[in-house]
Amino acid sequence: MDSLLSRLFSSSEEELHILNCMAYFMLFMAACSFVTLLFENVPYGRYASSKYGFPVNVKFAWFVQELPAFLVPLCLVVWTSSAKTSFLANKLLIAMYFCHYAQRSFIYPLLIRGGKATPCVSFALAFVFCIYNGYMQIRYLSHYADYPKHWLTHPCFIAGSLLWLVGWLMNVHSDHILRNLRKPGETGYKIPRGGMFEFVSGANFLGEITEWAGFALAGHSIHSLAFATFTVVVLASRAVAHHKWYLAKFEDYPKNRKALIPFVF
Repeated sequence: MDSLLSRLFSSSEEELHILNCMAYFMLFMAACSFVTLLFENVPYGRYASSKYGFPVNVKFAWFVQELPAFLVPLCLVVWTSSAKTSFLANKLLIAMYFCHYAQRSFIYPLLIRGGKATPCVSFALAFVFCIYNGYMQIRYLSHYADYPKHWLTHPCFIAGSLLWLVGWLMNVHSDHILRNLRKPGETGYKIPRGGMFEFVSGANFLGEITEWAGFALAGHSIHSLAFATFTVVVLASRAVAHHKWYLAKFEDYPKNRKALIPFVF
């Protein structure tokens, strides 16, 4: 792996420059996505359309598209001379990342019940994003991120780590609620209830946004900030779309429930 990277980059300085450029490009793509999503829903699930290509089985799509987000970083950590993985702050941030994608890549797809097929365009874009982001996050953390010795006791790291944990738990619990809305053999949509769904329509999205916002605060880098920003843009759009859909679909949908931020929005 080191030999491959040495062919791609003439020096560590050049690779770090590319990683920084990748982060700024992700911020640019977040801005473009924000504008696009004002007019178009993310084409997946109930918003899937044939104009975005042939359908891909949802379990297969989730497993394959998320897998690079785990395998690419794993290769970077195991098969490269990772200069920073001996530092505890770097290790903990890398562990946060792997904890999310181990669940998302290997557990979540197996637990999916039913679910509409994913359009191939959405599947392909997610696959590319996971490679891109996986490399950017873990290569920076494992090789370049340099934190002061007191970083583990810094308020940003402590608050960010707690936010990450709260977000991860919220995301996993909300997914559990959604999976169990229908009994075996039942079809159709139901109103989610329990947990953070009592406050917002996009509880699972709020969980993931909180998770990566915490990761960005703890990581304190343009790379983690870019990921968190992109996550906010895409998932906030999904939450708003879901909220509008629920209100139109169910006459008895709780009127005090917000789209994404409890009591606010």
